[in-house]
This record gives sequence, structure tokens and C-alpha cells, in this order.
Amino acid sequence: MLRCTARYLCAAAAAGGASSSEVSRDIEEFDVVVIGGGPAGLSAAIRLKQLAGEQKDSFRVGLVEKGSEIGAHVMSGACVEPHGLDELLPGWREKEGSIFSSLTPVTRDAFHILTGPTKSVKMPWLPPSLHNGRNFITSLGGVCKWLGEEAAALGVEVYPGFAAADVVVDDTTGAVTGVQLNDMGVSKKGERTAQYEPGMIFKAKQTIFAEGCRGSCTKQLEKRFGLRSDDNPQTFGLGIKEVWEVPKEKHHPGTVMHTVGWPTTDKGHENTYGGSFLYHYGDGLVSCGYVVGLDYANPYCRPYMEMQKWKTHPLVRAHLHGGRPILYGARALVEGGYRALPKLHFPGGVLVGDCAGFLNLPKIKGTHTAMKSGILAAEAVYDEAFKNGKEAAAPGVDCASYDTRFRSSWLHKELYQVRNVRQSFHENFFWGMAYTGVTTAVTKGMEPWTLNHKGPDSASLKPAKDCTEIEYPKPDGVLTFDLLTNHSRSGTAHNADQPCHLRLTEPKVAEAVNLKTYAGPESRYCPAGVYEFVDGKLVINAQNCLHCKTCDIKDPTQNINWVVPEGGGGPNYQGQM
Repeated sequence: MLRCTARYLCAAAAAGGASSSEVSRDIEEFDVVVIGGGPAGLSAAIRLKQLAGEQKDSFRVGLVEKGSEIGAHVMSGACVEPHGLDELLPGWREKEGSIFSSLTPVTRDAFHILTGPTKSVKMPWLPPSLHNGRNFITSLGGVCKWLGEEAAALGVEVYPGFAAADVVVDDTTGAVTGVQLNDMGVSKKGERTAQYEPGMIFKAKQTIFAEGCRGSCTKQLEKRFGLRSDDNPQTFGLGIKEVWEVPKEKHHPGTVMHTVGWPTTDKGHENTYGGSFLYHYGDGLVSCGYVVGLDYANPYCRPYMEMQKWKTHPLVRAHLHGGRPILYGARALVEGGYRALPKLHFPGGVLVGDCAGFLNLPKIKGTHTAMKSGILAAEAVYDEAFKNGKEAAAPGVDCASYDTRFRSSWLHKELYQVRNVRQSFHENFFWGMAYTGVTTAVTKGMEPWTLNHKGPDSASLKPAKDCTEIEYPKPDGVLTFDLLTNHSRSGTAHNADQPCHLRLTEPKVAEAVNLKTYAGPESRYCPAGVYEFVDGKLVINAQNCLHCKTCDIKDPTQNINWVVPEGGGGPNYQGQM
């Protein structure tokens, strides 16, 4: 069982309804605090407890997860390479209660180029990056739920349903000393209600940030410590996913299919990058999804509708015909790879997983790389900050050996080999295909150059007057669905009476610039129906938010700042995505 949060609730209840401007916040002290319950954060927490050995009971590791439970906000394809699991938990396959029995081994691989709405070309050979013969199809949320149980069994104190809102920094040293959790019981107007509970401060000698893509604390850290320079912006994609139940005769467990091309090579897209996955697994389940590169130029593009349109291709339709969708979700992906990595360490903490950007784009995989980054970070933190024992450990140590360990690991080699792939797709979709094929099969990263990313995704939109409007077919309610119907399958819920967590730096910009110049792109790129223009005014339906962060990334004026809402809100994938 995961440890509950009674200590926090009791302390907060005592301060409920406080009326003074100064709030007395309860402080809980740990040796290490991990922010985020995905594969990177859980791996770091588990590895720290393993390293503590006989002292693990006194070595306090706390893990904060904003989802209502571990796995509630986790979404991936997921065709998982088990390398990270093998390193973290040797013998995990034979372990009693292991998740191994629920994994579906890959039995068939296929890769197709969709050349139009009805045509496709099956590649006679697979790029090396798409060989999945030793991998498993599963729900990544389910894997994380199991890892959460493993972490709790080792003594990690897991706090689901609490969001890290701010980074705590020592005024004297400038080092990170923990995080402040989000306040609860604040109304839409910003006033404290009778249910007000001030967010606790979780102090630690080291803080490991594993927030996932475009984490709100990570943004603060990048600015405060200069972790990212202007010439290495991160670039992203938006993944839209559905899980279907299909008839027994249509189900082929272990089948993996990837496609590229149509519909994002169709008229009006102006070199938009897009690709898909479709996996058969479990008991009659098919996981399918479409990823659109967020460096697209046409403001009329709707990534959600690209996914719906993709399902109408006969090749895809054949897998889903006669079935029914049961789950829906969306999330942004870090696609920049090696060239877009920030500095990984700073006084008092480190970045791991997707908040740093360790996804391997050609493989379309980031689980094993996220886990490895968590393992490396834990080893660096334990060896440097606690080398003389926990009692002698000083807060604020800059664990620079994390970078050294990364550069001498298989993780560095894997990412370095494909360091130019995303940049080549930005230039031209077909050039990117050719470049990826040659470099992954022949040069294997030996080319003597490293390409830069052209700029942030927010700068890639063209004015609407210079672009062609894109027409999308009307959903049929059988194979394709309107957004809000699909959204109901995500389990999304937020406390309605809380401050909007989608904050506009300058409210007038949405109408004066975004709507006037770019035809209101936020009403199209959001996969949750959060943004709409009514009578020329922007309306934000924050309660719909899937926490994908696309608005924070793609907004052309960078006027939207995504911050954490109350913990426990958002999608509830229940470990099934």
C-alpha cells in the first residue's frame, strides 16, 4: 500500500480558514524529494532506496505526484523496451506479483508510408530503430502503478494527489531546498474558502524533478539557473491516443504497426510532420494514436482531427472495424533529443525524464531512457550529496557527476546517434525520412555535424492570411468522434471553484494578436476543448484540461502560462493508458 498523506492533512486543517496574508506553512523534511510519479521519478526513488541499503529505513525519500493516484496522468503508446526495468529491478520477470504476466510480447512489426487517403506503401525493411522483437506492449500507467508499489515496499513515501507549485530556494546560498505544494481551497476569485489548506513545504537536501514534458517547476529552474540557452530550444509533438476494444477475430496480440505520411502530408499542411502507432495487446485491446509535430506552420491545423482523419484510412480502419473506443487522452512529447537537452544539474537538484527531454524520437520510445536517467541521477545524488552519510550531508550540493555518468552511459550513445533526426524533419518531411533511414542504418551517428533546432515551436506559425484552410470530415460517431465525446473517455475532472491554472500574461493579446493574425489557433491545437472564441472573446474552459501543456508550448505570443491546478485534478487514466 502507498503511504497516505494524513500528516499533511492534519497540519493543513489546523490552518484552514486563515485570514491573514501571511500563512504558516507546515514543513516536512526529507533527504530527497522526487517530483513526479512517472517512470523517471519512480526509478530515481527506487534506486535511492536500493543505494541506502541497510540505512534505507532512516533515509527519507518522498515522491509527490499531482495525479489522483500513481498512473492517473501517465500516458504512452506503449511499446516498452525492457532495458531500464532490467537494470533497475534485476529478476523482475520472476518476482512474485510482477507486472510481467500482463505484458504482451511483440510478435509482428510493420511500417507503412501512407501516400493518400486510400493508398499506402509497406516498407520491405524496417529501420533499425523500429525493431521491436524483444519489446512488450502494455499500459505505461499500469507499469507505473506497479513501480509505485515497488517503491512503497522499499519505504518511499508516496504522496499522490498533491502538486508541486513552486521551487523553494535558500536566500543565502541560492540553492534549491525543496518545493512548496499547491494551496487547496482557494476560490476562482483568489479568496480563501472555508476549505482552505495552505500547501506544505517539502524540504530536502536534494530535489529530483521528474515532472514530465514542460513541467511548471522545470520552467522556473531553467530561468533561474540558466539551464537552457537561446540556441538550444526544446521542440515538441502532440500525441493523441485512443484505446479500443475490438472483436476477438480482429485482435492479433503482439502486432505493432507504425505509419508516417498522410494525412499531414495532405494539401494545406505545408510540411507538417506526423506519424502514428497502432498496437494490439491484452485481452482484445488496441492502442492507437497520432503524433503531430508542434513546429507546424498552418494555424488552421487541428491535431485532434488529424488523428480522426487518419483512422479513416483503410489500413487503419481494418484494425478497428466492429470495435469501440473506451479511453482517450493526449499529451505533449519532447522531441528535440540530444541537441535540445538542457543542463541537467544545479545546486540542490537535477532534471530527469521528459522534463529534461530524453525521448528517442526515431524509436518513438522514452520509457527506458527516462528510467535510465532516473537511475543515473539517483546514483549521482547519493554518491555526491550523501557520500559521508546522511547526517553529514549538506543541502544544496551541485551533483555534477550526473552529467558525467550520462555521457559515459548507453543512454548518451543512443541519443547521440540520432541527434539530427528531428532537425531533418523540420526542413522537409521526405528529406527527414531519407536522412533518418541512412543515419540509423549506415552512419549510426558518425556524421561529423550536429544540427541546431531552428527555434521554438511557438515561432513557427504563419499568419492565417498566408495559409490554406484545412477541411476535416464530419465525425461519424462510429469510427471518428467529436472532441467532447472522446474527451468524456478521459475521466477528466477538476474542482470547479479554484483559480484558473491557464494564466494569460496579457488578456488582450488573445483577441488583438492571436485571433486577428493567426485565426485563434488555441481553439484548434488544444485536444481538450479548453479554448474557444465566443463573439470575438477568448473563453477558457479550464475544467476540461488534460494537462498536455500544448497551449504553453504552441501559443504564438507565449501569452499562456500553464501552472499546476489543485492536486488530484485533471485526467484520470486509472493506470490504463
